[in-house]
Amino acid sequence: TALDIERCDLNIKDNHSNHHTELFGEERLIVRRGQPFSIALHLSPSSKEFKVGKTNFMFDVETGPLPGRESNTKVTFSSQASTVNTEWSASAATDASGRTVIVSISSSPKAPIGIYTLTLDQLGQKTSLGQFTLLFNAWCPDDAVYLKSEEKRKEYVLAQHGLVYRGSHKRIKGKPWNFGQFEPGILDICLKILDDNPKFLSDPNKDVSSRSNPIYVTRVFSAMINSNDDRGVLVGQWVEFSNGIHPGLWMGSGEILRQWAERGPVRYGQCWVFAAVACTVSRALGIPCRVVTNFGSAHDTNANLMIERLYDENGDRISGDDSIWNFHVWVDSWMTRPDLGSKFDGWQTSDPTPQEKSDDVEDLVKLSTGQFVTFSECTKSVGLFISTKAVGSNERRDITHQYKYPEGSKEEREVYERAHHRNVLLQRGEKLGLHLKIKLAENMIVGSSFEVYARLTNNCMDTKTCKLIFYARAVSYNGKLGELCGFSSDHLEVPSGQERRLSLKLEYQRYKTAITSDLLIQVSAITINKETVDFQKAEKTIVLDEPDIGIKLVGEARVNQPVTVKLTLLNSLPEPLLNCSFAIDGIGLTGGKPITAMVGTVGANEQAKARVVFKPTVAGSSVLLVNFDSDKLKNIKNVIDVVKYDPAKHWNSHSKPVGKKDPVIGHGEHDGHDVVVVVQLGIEKVISENTNSAARQACRLVEASLDGRAGADHRRERDLAEAAQ
Repeated sequence: TALDIERCDLNIKDNHSNHHTELFGEERLIVRRGQPFSIALHLSPSSKEFKVGKTNFMFDVETGPLPGRESNTKVTFSSQASTVNTEWSASAATDASGRTVIVSISSSPKAPIGIYTLTLDQLGQKTSLGQFTLLFNAWCPDDAVYLKSEEKRKEYVLAQHGLVYRGSHKRIKGKPWNFGQFEPGILDICLKILDDNPKFLSDPNKDVSSRSNPIYVTRVFSAMINSNDDRGVLVGQWVEFSNGIHPGLWMGSGEILRQWAERGPVRYGQCWVFAAVACTVSRALGIPCRVVTNFGSAHDTNANLMIERLYDENGDRISGDDSIWNFHVWVDSWMTRPDLGSKFDGWQTSDPTPQEKSDDVEDLVKLSTGQFVTFSECTKSVGLFISTKAVGSNERRDITHQYKYPEGSKEEREVYERAHHRNVLLQRGEKLGLHLKIKLAENMIVGSSFEVYARLTNNCMDTKTCKLIFYARAVSYNGKLGELCGFSSDHLEVPSGQERRLSLKLEYQRYKTAITSDLLIQVSAITINKETVDFQKAEKTIVLDEPDIGIKLVGEARVNQPVTVKLTLLNSLPEPLLNCSFAIDGIGLTGGKPITAMVGTVGANEQAKARVVFKPTVAGSSVLLVNFDSDKLKNIKNVIDVVKYDPAKHWNSHSKPVGKKDPVIGHGEHDGHDVVVVVQLGIEKVISENTNSAARQACRLVEASLDGRAGADHRRERDLAEAAQ
C-alpha cells in the first residue's frame, strides 16, 4: 500500500539558506546542483507508517519541453541512498512523530540547469510534489564551476553591484553598476533568454540537455545579449540614440532585462552595457563571472596581430578598417575546460560585442611615390591595464598578466612570430634622433579651456630640423575620430641635446560641439622631414573630468519607511544645462526600477539640486546608485552605501534613548562629519564617514546615557573593536 501524502513542504527557507539562494526570495524553491536539499512529506492520519529501510519509493525529475532519459532531462531514482555522488539520489527518514517523512534529495553536479518538476512514484501511483529551479553550484567540488575561495564566490556569484572601468589607460574611471541578479523576476528572464536562443528553437531537447555544460550555456547567452543576428537583448548603437535610451543612462541590468522580456530587443547598448548584462545572467544562473575592461583594445581586420593606421606625408590620417578602441569591456566566467585540458581551467573570456584582439600597432606613412614607411617609434598602447573590480572591495585590480606576456618577452615574440608577420617584433629602446612626447594639463574638467604641449627632444650630435604638426580631434571610446577641435604647426630647429615645445590651446567653445558623451579628445603630434624620410608621431587620449554628484542621506534608513536623499551637481560649463535630471536606483531600495527627479535648466556655474524619496524594502547593506543627465552632460554617476535597519527585528529592551532621538538610532554631527550611532542588544555600532576618532567620541557620548550594565557591555565591545582596528 502506498503512503497517503497529505501535503509536501519544500522547506524553501532552509534550503535557500543552505544553497546560498535566499536572496531570490521564498516564492519558489531554487537550489544548486550537486548539493542535497530536503523536503517534508506530511502523511495523512489514515496513512500507513513509513519504515526506514523497508518503505521504498521512486522519484522522477524532468526538465525541458521533451524530457527523456537519453538526454538526461528525465531521471528516476529511489529513496535508497546512492553511493555515486555524480548521480541523482535520495534518502528518507521520519521525524519524531513518525507522521512526517524527511527526504533528502541530491541532484547530479552534471545535471542540466533549469526548471524541474518533482514527482513521487509509489508502485505506479504518482504524486506531483512541485517544481524547483536548479542552478550551477560554485560551492560544489564536483561542479564544473566550482570556486574554492568563499570570498571569490561572494564577489563573483552573490555580489549584486560592482564597478565597470572606462576612460583611458592614463585616466581609468570605475563606473558603478547594479547587476541585480536576485531581483524579482530576473532569474526567469535569464532562463527565457536560453529558451529564446536559436539552438533551442531548432532542437529543444538537445539544447536543454546541453545546459549541463557551463561552456555551452555561456556561449548561448553571450550570443543572445547582442541582438544583431537573433532575438537578443540589446541593440548596439554608437552614433544616434533618438529612437532609444542613450547607453550611458543605464544604471543596472534589471531594467534592461525586464524591457526585453516585455517588448523585445532594447535600444541601445555599447560594450560595457553588453558585458554588464551578461555578467548578471551568468551570476543568476550560478556561473562565477567578472566584468573586465581592456584599455587600448585593438580591432585587427586582417588577423596579422598588427594594427595598421595609414597617414599621408602631410600627417593626415587615411581611412582604414583597423582601429584601437580606447577601452573595450567583456566578461570572464569561471569553469573547467575538459575539452582543452586542465591547464586551461579557470577564467574563460566571452564577448557579447565580438571583435578580434591584437598585440601591436604599426603606423604607416604613404609617400607620394606610393611607398609605405613606418613611423620611427611604434606605440605600445594595445592591451594596457586590463582591469576588474577587486574581490571584496571597490579597488581596481590589474589582471594584464593573466592575458598577455610582458612586452618584449620571449613568449610575446613567439606568439607574434606564429602569426607569420612580415617583421619581427620591434626592439624597444630609445634610438638616436628626435623624440616626441605630449604633455597634458593637470586639470581638464569639461567646460574649461586648457593647454597641452608637444615636446621634441634631440639626443644626437647634429642639429635637426622638421615640421611639427599638433592637432586635436574628438574621439569615441571605440576609436572613431570626430571633428577637429584644435590645430597648431611650426617649422622647428632643434640643436643637439635641447628640446622645443609647441603648445595647443583647447577651448571649450571649439570642442563642445565635437565631443561625444564619452568626453574624449585625441591629441596627436607628428614631425615630418621629407628630405630624410623621417617621421615621428605621439598620441594621447584626454578623458575630460566631469563634475561630481553630491549625495547625502537625510536621517537614517529604515525598512518600509520613506528616506530622503539630497543630490547636488555643480554645472562646470560656461553655459546653461537643459533638461537636467537625477535618477536613483538600488537593490532593495527603489522597488526594482529607477526613480527620476526632473530638475530643468541649471545656469552656468550653478548647482543642480534635487531631493528624492525612496522606501527600502529589506534590511541590510545596499548601494544607492545615482545618475545625472542633461543635454550636454551625460553618464555622470556616483554611489553611496546605505545600511537599512528593521527596528521590529533588531532591537531589545536594553536599548536606551539617545537624547530626544528614537531609542534605536541617534543621528548627529561630530567634528563636521555625519555619525550614526546604533544601539542594538546593548551594544553600540558606529557608522561614520570619518575615522576612528569621531567614532570613539560618539561612543563615549552614548555610554553616558546608558545604564551601568549596558554601559559595561558597550565599553567591552568598544575596546574589542578598537583593538581589531
